[in-house]
Amino acid sequence: MNLYNTEHEALEPLRPTGRAVGLYVCGITPYDTTHLGHAFTYAVADVLVRHLESQGLPVRYVQNVTDIDDDILGKAADVGEDWRALGNRWTTHFIGDMQQLSIRPPDHYPRATDVIPDIVTAAAALVERGLAYVSGGSVYYAVGAWPAFGRLSHLSRPEMLPVANARGNRPHDPRKRDPLDFVLWQAQAPGEPAWPSPWGPGRPGWHIECSVMSARYLGPTLDVHAGGTDLIFPHHECEIAQSEALTGRAPFVRCWLHTAMVEHDGAKMSKSLGNLIMVRDLLQRWSADALRLYLSRHHYRRPWSHDLDVLAQADRLAAKLRTAVTLTGGSGNSLDGTGAEAGFTAALNDDLNTPVALSRLEGLADAILAAAQSGHDVGAAQAVLRRLAEVLGLVLDRAEVEARVIEGWRAHLGRFTVTPATR
Repeated sequence: MNLYNTEHEALEPLRPTGRAVGLYVCGITPYDTTHLGHAFTYAVADVLVRHLESQGLPVRYVQNVTDIDDDILGKAADVGEDWRALGNRWTTHFIGDMQQLSIRPPDHYPRATDVIPDIVTAAAALVERGLAYVSGGSVYYAVGAWPAFGRLSHLSRPEMLPVANARGNRPHDPRKRDPLDFVLWQAQAPGEPAWPSPWGPGRPGWHIECSVMSARYLGPTLDVHAGGTDLIFPHHECEIAQSEALTGRAPFVRCWLHTAMVEHDGAKMSKSLGNLIMVRDLLQRWSADALRLYLSRHHYRRPWSHDLDVLAQADRLAAKLRTAVTLTGGSGNSLDGTGAEAGFTAALNDDLNTPVALSRLEGLADAILAAAQSGHDVGAAQAVLRRLAEVLGLVLDRAEVEARVIEGWRAHLGRFTVTPATR
């Protein structure tokens, strides 16, 4: 399988470092979810996992929850809700959406607050190695001490600051030595939750959370790290600087896979712009299969705009696929579906080309419909169709999604109960 590696800007063979493919996908910050852009990223990851598993490659999949963050604390203050209760509520909402969309759960689903001691240890190690400094009870990574900074994003130094500022950087923080330096540990502000550290009470910075969680579950080198293109800089760039400095191992990630942005009303779908299309709203009108097919019509690296006409087409295709797997054929010559299966697999091996794979799936459905009409035996071809549809996360005529989807997410859900905030 070849995947496009953002760092090298090229297609590269996927060569796992171990028996299983180690996959880390940046998860939600749970304060308002799940919009269509979220669904696109996690559906892409789901197809990747399902495809690899269908080819006999086990996957060790980790997705995190950023449950302590400026955005969560700000939202909790706005609505007058405990920050942890808010995060748990929206995480529960997200898990429900993932179950309905038949998205395979990650094997590990850690919260940032699960690994606070490890984060403190990591920040202290970076200070000791001269790559971070303590200032006013906070700890900052000194970007200038890491010459490779910018290796992933390919941004020049003048280009970095405006992008970082638009994505949460505080350039005028008086405790910083450099406007691009980023926080590893943030000193407690009045009324905010905090944990103990050698530098005083505080909470972790955003970037260090993912470095620590990925290392805990996948080790120092990840086979694939995925997320939206809006995470390339600064988030993923900062992860590299932290992780490689901590482990002494490079590369931190063998393949960076980034999903394109979903647009609506002429702009990137985002909370700040208020142009979100929520999955829960779409599921009130459209089937989960229609939504999964709608998402698969778009290659993961190409930006696209929400279009109800295209969604309606996907709904019609879902109906066609259900008909194709349920109708009864005759006793004539058996229809062979192996050619369609080979084309489907080749398409996904070619940088996860779901639009081409989907065309092979639809072609097989058309062939089944025509063959059944002519009295041919279509049972074997229907079995192929079901198998390929499962790689795309489709339910078809089953009464509900796979048990592993429901039960796996339910097991994760049990950890997200409302508890008092740490103060």
